[in-house]
Amino acid sequence: MSKIVITADIHGSYSNWLAIKNILSPGDTLVVAGDLFSTRYPCHGSSDYQPEMILKEVSNNFPYPFFYVYGNCDKSSFSPGYLDSMIFECMGYKILLHHGHQRLNELPFQSGIVVQGHTHVYALDKKKEITFINPGSLSAPRNGFYTYALIENNEAKIINIKAGEVIKSLMLNFS
Repeated sequence: MSKIVITADIHGSYSNWLAIKNILSPGDTLVVAGDLFSTRYPCHGSSDYQPEMILKEVSNNFPYPFFYVYGNCDKSSFSPGYLDSMIFECMGYKILLHHGHQRLNELPFQSGIVVQGHTHVYALDKKKEITFINPGSLSAPRNGFYTYALIENNEAKIINIKAGEVIKSLMLNFS
C-alpha cells in the first residue's frame, strides 16, 4: 500500500535524510516542506551537514515521487528549479505545500491538506474540510520529539522516529 511520507526542516543533516529515505517503499511519495538543504545559514561545523549529498540524491533519478518547496534557510541558487509554494494532487488528495515562514492570506481550496514546516514543532489539526499538517523536525525539534508525518489508508499520523510510535493521528474524510 502506498503512503505519503512528509518531512521538513532537515537542515542538511545527511543522517536524517537517510532516516527519512529508509521509511520509503516502492510506490511511496516524499513531501518536504522546506529547509531540506539549509544553505542560507550553513552548519559548517558538523560532519553530518552534507546538503550536496542530499541534492545529488534528489537530482539523480530519485526513485520516488518528490515534492519540495524552499524554506527560509534554503537558497534557490543551490537547488534551482523548485518553488516557494505549490499545489499538487497525490493519492487523491489536493495538497498545498509551503514552508510556513510566509503567511498564507487565503487557501486556494475548501477541501484538502495544507503542509507546512518552519516551526520545528509537529501539528496535526482539522478545520472544517482542511487538514493542517506540520511534520515537525528530525534535526532540531523545539518540543523534544523527532517527528515526521505519514498519510496512508485515509489517515494522517505524526510519528516519533526515535520511538517508532504514533503521537497523533486523524482520519482524512473529505466530502
